Amino acid sequence: MVNNNSNKETPKNQPEKPKTEIEKFLEAEKKRSEEYLNRLKYLQADFENLKQRFNREAEQIKNHSNERLAIQLLDIADELELAIKVGKSAENLQKTLIDGVEMTLKKLKKILEQEGVTEVDCVEGKIFDPAVSNAVLTEEREDCEACTILQIIRKGYAMKGRVIRPSVVKVSINSKQKT
Repeated sequence: MVNNNSNKETPKNQPEKPKTEIEKFLEAEKKRSEEYLNRLKYLQADFENLKQRFNREAEQIKNHSNERLAIQLLDIADELELAIKVGKSAENLQKTLIDGVEMTLKKLKKILEQEGVTEVDCVEGKIFDPAVSNAVLTEEREDCEACTILQIIRKGYAMKGRVIRPSVVKVSINSKQKT
């Protein structure tokens, strides 16, 4: 009996058959793709590390961003406490208290201005602008144009050009307008 399996197996001491050009090309491409895959894995890991670092730094910045403002506001709290203390012991209580409060308000406005907070342009006698004001009261008037600001109830403020608190105003309406 002849062993047919012997042609399928190559003896260990027999040299490997030479690789064809396609096999060499295929091996080179496999190595290259493994290198690309490894590079991609490293880049992905670097990106994740960078993302985590940025998130940590952003959290730190967020936690400490208002620190400077808080320190300045603490100065104002100290001044208010001092105004109350001096006001209680002063002979001319009203004037002393008003002077202290005015100084404190001036300092507060300066701090807000440094932070980019400004008063909204809202003036009595101007036409009502719903982008910067909220009309909460109306009054029927014939002596002025409709939607004219009659009274500013509460000032509005913008921060770096964006309204953060609209003005609260009273506006006029004409009796002709009511229908």
